[in-house]
Amino acid sequence: MLDNITIENVLFLDIETVPLYRNYKEVPDNLKPLWDRKASFLAKTEEDNPERLYERAGIYAEYGKIICISVGYLLFRGGNEKEFRIKSFFGHDEKELLKEFIAMLNNHFSGPEKVLCAHNGKEFDFPYLARRMLINGLKLPNHLDIAGKKPWEVSHLDTMVLWKFGDYKNYTSLNLLAAIFDIPTPKGDMDGGDVARIYWEEKELERIVEYCQKDVLTVMQLFLRFKGEDPIKQERVAIV
Repeated sequence: MLDNITIENVLFLDIETVPLYRNYKEVPDNLKPLWDRKASFLAKTEEDNPERLYERAGIYAEYGKIICISVGYLLFRGGNEKEFRIKSFFGHDEKELLKEFIAMLNNHFSGPEKVLCAHNGKEFDFPYLARRMLINGLKLPNHLDIAGKKPWEVSHLDTMVLWKFGDYKNYTSLNLLAAIFDIPTPKGDMDGGDVARIYWEEKELERIVEYCQKDVLTVMQLFLRFKGEDPIKQERVAIV
């Protein structure tokens, strides 16, 4: 299957999300009981109350927001020489960054041959993006407007699904796949569980953007390994 995909037509992406409000106390009164009910299903111990669990709200599109979308694409510079370019849409105004991302898709990545690729994208990134676009009153770009489409008409690739080979029992992290395929992941001193704290408390959005960009690079390198191709050298990676 992957042999039929032209890698220049693949847009690799990753998103970073945080709870919509700084903490549980700031959640509006009309949303609090709805989060309380959600938290009741998430609770595993007596200490897991709605306030404590609110730090996890960012992974749910109804209670979180997107603060960064990083995308990457491969260009060929003659022969087999490849260059990977990464661009990020980020900021505190979710609607504005979504509008910029949509414009990029519509203007430069709208053809039927184009494909979106993310790790766990089918379960997280793609539906989260679509839901937040609708919540912000934005028209879905064609690649995320999948209602009524047949499965083979949906232009989405997911490196986690590709690794499953039809096995739906387990979640396999990007970090684990990077390790077993010997793909460098210089993520530094943070992981996904730190994003909300770094955003709301430490106010270091640029640090989160860098983390997101490294995930996009890792997804692309993993995809190349799935295709049996050599990885891209670091000097051939450009932030645009």
